[in-house]
Amino acid sequence: MTGYDDFEEFVVARRGALLRTAYLLTGDPHDAEDLVQSALIKVVPKWRRIKDHPEPYVRKVLARESVSRWRGRRWREVTTDAVPETMHHDSTDRITLLEDLRRLSPQQRAVLVLRYLDDLTEADTAAALGISVGSVKSYARDALARLRRQQSGEEQSAAIASTE
Repeated sequence: MTGYDDFEEFVVARRGALLRTAYLLTGDPHDAEDLVQSALIKVVPKWRRIKDHPEPYVRKVLARESVSRWRGRRWREVTTDAVPETMHHDSTDRITLLEDLRRLSPQQRAVLVLRYLDDLTEADTAAALGISVGSVKSYARDALARLRRQQSGEEQSAAIASTE
């Protein structure tokens, strides 16, 4: 027994959920895999301290690493049709959601993913991202407004196309 058996169990049990979060943060399945791997590498040295409740800490590392990577590269994700195994579905609403999330800034995307898709509280989201609760509220408000504008624009385009 290496002392990290519970780490391996955690990874096996939560890998799908972590990949889903990472995919929603990055918008790319390959980057999501890399992000999860990087986060888990950073978590290992802290494992003995966090092993009783690792999920919040791992999500915090995922979100911060995602924003740091974006800041370091300053590039926008390339849209891809590939969807990780954990994300296969028949719902066009989910595909539309993924496309809409890709159009948000990394900070806005991180707040929406953690707050609404991972169901964290405002305080937990703020702690995970290392920002204030007020910033979480502001990012969420702005992101939701942007999503609404995008939806409104798509509906107007569809209405115009149907009249032509």
